[in-house]
Amino acid sequence: MKRREFLRTSLAASALTGVSHGNLPALAAEPANATNRDYYELRAYRLKTNHDLLDGYLEKAALPALNRLGVKSVGVFNEMEPKDGTAVWVLIPYPSLDSFATVTARINADEEYQKAGAQYLQTPKSEPGFERIDSWLLLAFAGMPRMELPALTREKKSRIFELRTYESHSEVKALKKVEMFNSGEIDVMREVELAPVFYGQAVIGPNLPHLTYMLSGADRELHKKHWGGFGKHAVWKKLNGDPQYADTVSKITTRFLEPTAYSQI
Repeated sequence: MKRREFLRTSLAASALTGVSHGNLPALAAEPANATNRDYYELRAYRLKTNHDLLDGYLEKAALPALNRLGVKSVGVFNEMEPKDGTAVWVLIPYPSLDSFATVTARINADEEYQKAGAQYLQTPKSEPGFERIDSWLLLAFAGMPRMELPALTREKKSRIFELRTYESHSEVKALKKVEMFNSGEIDVMREVELAPVFYGQAVIGPNLPHLTYMLSGADRELHKKHWGGFGKHAVWKKLNGDPQYADTVSKITTRFLEPTAYSQI
């Protein structure tokens, strides 16, 4: 079996771990449509020192190389109130699983990338560009299969982002929470102007099972106001009171991010 075919099959299987077709037929069929959805790589570069070296690499080498390979709208963010140490967050949207599987090899063979990123890529052990990199691979929800750039990004205006992760205590409950979003929660968030950027089910990475999504706003005060509208919305109240969606989330982690000057989101 070819590497890309194996990876595609493995990811579809991991998304359904612990789910029987008898218990959850609608969700069990969902990965068959995964070819029409984005895959997102979410990276957290953990830092101990200032990140000038990392910023230079991302701006001058990594993002241009990804763009040349057809990977567009790469986001780079600083965490405004770090929960577990200083970190730079990078969101890379891939139009397909094949793209994710091949980009790393192709980027490493890119001479322009190697030249532009030489200082970072060849940095000595005594002056590392990061402490470690955490990484997750996410499959876009069927209810929002592609990333949506907020108007504030397109207009190059000041903006903030909220990155939210919902962990679940079982694979089945995690999938039910995804279903809840697809059944109306995403539409409500759009309606109340929370301006979602992406929704993704984590298929590879630590702290599984969980989902992660990103919202945006002009500032935190206005963003909080939009959340207030969400909580009062009749559709949300109906979904939240539906017994089938009870106990789907065991832990919520929220991070507020601000884009770097060179972020494409």
